[in-house]
Formats: sequence, structure tokens, C-alpha cells
Amino acid sequence: MEQELQAKAQKIKLAIFDIDGVFTDGKITYNEHGAEIKSFHVHDGIGIKLLMQSGIEIAIITSRQSPIVSQRMQELGVKHVYQDCRDKLIVFKALLKKNKLTPDQVAFVGDDLPDLAAMQQAGLGIAVANSVDIVREHADWQTQTKGGKGAVREVCEMIMQAQNTLTTMQAKFLLANANHNEKILH
Repeated sequence: MEQELQAKAQKIKLAIFDIDGVFTDGKITYNEHGAEIKSFHVHDGIGIKLLMQSGIEIAIITSRQSPIVSQRMQELGVKHVYQDCRDKLIVFKALLKKNKLTPDQVAFVGDDLPDLAAMQQAGLGIAVANSVDIVREHADWQTQTKGGKGAVREVCEMIMQAQNTLTTMQAKFLLANANHNEKILH
């Protein structure tokens, strides 16, 4: 990992993610009843859980409003979920104040213009692989993976690797699952 990127990632205490185009592939799909459908990648969910267990706070700031987002983030245990945000920078600054953090302690992951202002204020601005050009140009780092295809997991693992917690978190996860499965079998 590049030294400057590692130094930035080592300071992170809060990781903020957009939803559409980051947790999802960016498509907005409706069923025959007009209800919105979103798909989330299971790898991203495990990445979020591991990152939270390593001591990093997680927040969601999204321009759209969706009960599906509320449900998924509740399943993952994400407490800071802000939907229908037209100006993500306002919420970004409020999160810093609420959590007593400085911008260099925050990573912001986005893919499009609504994310750019907050991403530029963050100590670590991250663009997913399917981001628009202007977002990629202003990012400190870009994932190899596209949004909705595991990009969130890639971000989580990069931060944990920089903070030397990745191997420990993976081992704890495996041990917890082994213990859980053993209880089911007995």
C-alpha cells in the first residue's frame, strides 16, 4: 500500500458511504407495484461488520429515501443513517461535530457529483471503480471493484489493513462462526 494512502487510512475513525452506486450498482429498479428494489452484496455487509468490530464508526449519507436502505443498515448495525440528503456536506460536518472528529479522521466513499463536496473535505476521499470521472479525479484512492460488486468490502479491508486489524478481525469472525455452528450441532 502506498505510504501516503496508508498514513491517511491509519487515522480513520469514521467511514461514510453513499448508497446508490457504492453499496449498489447504481441502478434504480421498480417492481410492478412501483416499489423500489435494491440489491446489496453480502461481501460488503461482512466488510462493514468487520470494520465496525475493529472500532471504526460507520455512517450512510444518501440523496435518496428508501425503506430498503433502513432495513439493510439496521441488519448490519449501522446507527448513523441519513437519507434524503440534498447537501451531504452539511450532514458530514454534523457527524464530525457529533463524534468529536476532525476531517482527517474521516473517510468518505462516493461515486457521483452529490458526493464530491464531502469527499473533498474528508481526510480520505475514496471513489468506487464505477465513479464518474470528476469524482475519480478528486479521490485519494479508487477501488478496483465496482459499487454493488464488493467495493465497500474493498474499502473496509484497505482501512483495516492500514490499521493492522484485518487479520485479527478475520480470525475473530471465523472463531465466532465456528462457535455458533458448534452450538447448532449439539
